[in-house]
Amino acid sequence: MSSDFIQDRGQISVERALAEFRAGRPVRITGDGVSLLAVGIEGLNEDLAKALERKAADRARLVLPRARLRRLGAERGSAGIIALPEIDLKRVTHLSLAPDARLDAPVGCLQPLDEAALELARLSLVLPAVVTVSVSPDDPALADVVAVREADVLAYRQSQVRALRIVGRAPVPLEGAGETEFVVFRGGEGLRDQVAIIVGRPDLSRTVPVRLHSACLTGDLFGSLKCDCGDQLRSTVQWMAGNGGGILLYLDQEGRGNGIANKMRAYKLQAQGFDTYDADEILGFGLDQRRFDFAAEMLRQLGVTSVSIMTNNPEKIAALKAAGLAVVAEQRVIGRPTSENIRYLAAKRERAGHFIDIDSLSAHLPSRD
Repeated sequence: MSSDFIQDRGQISVERALAEFRAGRPVRITGDGVSLLAVGIEGLNEDLAKALERKAADRARLVLPRARLRRLGAERGSAGIIALPEIDLKRVTHLSLAPDARLDAPVGCLQPLDEAALELARLSLVLPAVVTVSVSPDDPALADVVAVREADVLAYRQSQVRALRIVGRAPVPLEGAGETEFVVFRGGEGLRDQVAIIVGRPDLSRTVPVRLHSACLTGDLFGSLKCDCGDQLRSTVQWMAGNGGGILLYLDQEGRGNGIANKMRAYKLQAQGFDTYDADEILGFGLDQRRFDFAAEMLRQLGVTSVSIMTNNPEKIAALKAAGLAVVAEQRVIGRPTSENIRYLAAKRERAGHFIDIDSLSAHLPSRD
């Protein structure tokens, strides 16, 4: 295809690689004279495992993030690898997912391109566990496998922030907030759109009340009792409507950036007794995979430079400050405590430092009488 139609080949190659990764097909990652095939464990089957072994220039390896390795019993400061003399699906799945799994082999340092393979899994919102094999960069049999450069994968998130742009806006009256405009941005988080909801007529040249709200399908739409997200969403919009307006950024970062499928996996683990953060760690996730640099860029494009942030999360406050916005005030947003979400709220306070008064909330739990 003519270069007149393709301006950023690196970004396009990453987007094609993400589609392949989510579909469970292998991707070829290249860089500095080396090349590897990578496939997420979600896409691994017996036939693919045998094909990878046939192509491997050396021993296959399972690439796991720091959080999962910690769960397996290895305290490390970074991701690592476990050698695979053969790609045994049962062993790979056990090491990647089982709550009670423990290491059965030493953990090695990442080999060239392994970190890019793990980043593809994160960007694809699949489980962060990848099988990789080194291959010849010039193997003609791999010509049909989507290829992507390591540098392009590792630069993709920041390139999406730079590419953020408004693609649509319209008034959308809401219950309790009749004067509301939705502004849709493209970019920031890969192939997903983001929404700014301008409530009322805030003076954008002054300090604006702002909430960064990560999408929660279960809480926002279905009223799940396991979290306080829906309450926070609706109470924020209603408060803004009655207090001069504000902006709510509705960010497509389901499950603290892990995606809806992984969120449901974590919910299943929570039903077995694990708290929200332990469940995520079992799946290979840290405390929070979200980024908020693109949220700051959304505000800048709307003309906002000074905010009064409505949040309990210190990470959101720090992120806006780090992005150069003036955070001149903070306001807490507390939902209704329930017997189903009180442990979740306590975990957010104890494990992630959220500003939540659990004792006060517990005193207002509904009676079981």
